[in-house]
Amino acid sequence: MKKKVVILGSTGSIGTQTLDVITKQGDIEVLGLTANSQIDLLEKQIETFHPQVVCVMREDKAQLLSERLKEKNLKTEVVTGVEGLVKVATLEEAEVVVTAVVGMIGLLPTIEAIKAGKTIALANKETLVTAGDLVMGLAREKGVDILPVDSEHSAIFQSLQGNTHKSIDRLILTASGGPFRTYTKEQLQEVTVEQALKHPNWVMGSKITIDSASLMNKGLEVIEAKHLFDVKPSEIDVVVHKESIVHSMVAYKDGSVIAQLGMPDMRHPIAYALNYPERRQATYIEKLDLVKIGALSFEAPRIDDFPCLKLAYDALEEGGTMGAVLNAANEIVVASFLNKEISFLQIPEFIHRTMDQHICISKPSLEQILESDRWAREYCREQVSKCY
Repeated sequence: MKKKVVILGSTGSIGTQTLDVITKQGDIEVLGLTANSQIDLLEKQIETFHPQVVCVMREDKAQLLSERLKEKNLKTEVVTGVEGLVKVATLEEAEVVVTAVVGMIGLLPTIEAIKAGKTIALANKETLVTAGDLVMGLAREKGVDILPVDSEHSAIFQSLQGNTHKSIDRLILTASGGPFRTYTKEQLQEVTVEQALKHPNWVMGSKITIDSASLMNKGLEVIEAKHLFDVKPSEIDVVVHKESIVHSMVAYKDGSVIAQLGMPDMRHPIAYALNYPERRQATYIEKLDLVKIGALSFEAPRIDDFPCLKLAYDALEEGGTMGAVLNAANEIVVASFLNKEISFLQIPEFIHRTMDQHICISKPSLEQILESDRWAREYCREQVSKCY
């Protein structure tokens, strides 16, 4: 019996790699796919996987795709908007929902999928960064598994197997350090978008690549780890590990540290989540050769030069709606940097300014989280607009 899955964000980096894993395994059925606007790629995915339903966020693109499918006599239904995302995420036969969309847009369909009892393979950090308490509480209530797809959280999840929560001393998230790990403050003032998009180890989408360069990606992962694994902020450490071989570690109270190692290939955590609790043969992933690697190095993150990491810890300590504000401001400034409207070092400046102006709500409803997100985007956008 084939496992039935849907993929939210199938045309992005994680989505396409998920479909690659599914193709190589051959025993998983794709019921639904979603994309923002890349209908050319989505059309090819439809021709290959024949999903029941697809969602395209942009209505004009959805209409165009629908016309193309009719011409080819393909029966896949095309829906659009957030309502369409939710429809795909809650398809009755679906067992696993891979949430690979980028940004806050992933929150509502993930919540609805949890309500519908679906297992969540979570690759959308923003879901837990913005509404971690709400989402994890709902998952516990519904008895739904949330399986992390981020390489770091998958590593922690794997390192926790067979151990009790009370035996944890701390979680250790590893960070590659990004392309600017050795840059001086003066050099950081001059970095370009093109330089920031050249990650030394991973091939990812543009937004997450910029987040990696600023260390905000690691900050978001700290917040996510707190919610996924129910630990205190003070029990989460970050170490820079430029080789990206040790994907993260768990330190236990008896002094032992258990780590998960592997080549930097996102198909490993994807396959682990899709097949959990089994481990499947994956000949398509390069095997780790420690002799060939030669050495593994670790160093402390330079928080003074990369303050986004501290901003994330600050948001986590504050709690409530501050995570949503941090995330929203970051999405705005990353887009602004990619559009060459602000400099690299202005990214944390605008995020800090937005957080500083927010009146935090400690135990927010979903509506209050969404309103905080809307406010932060509007405020941050206004601040950025004054620069040009």
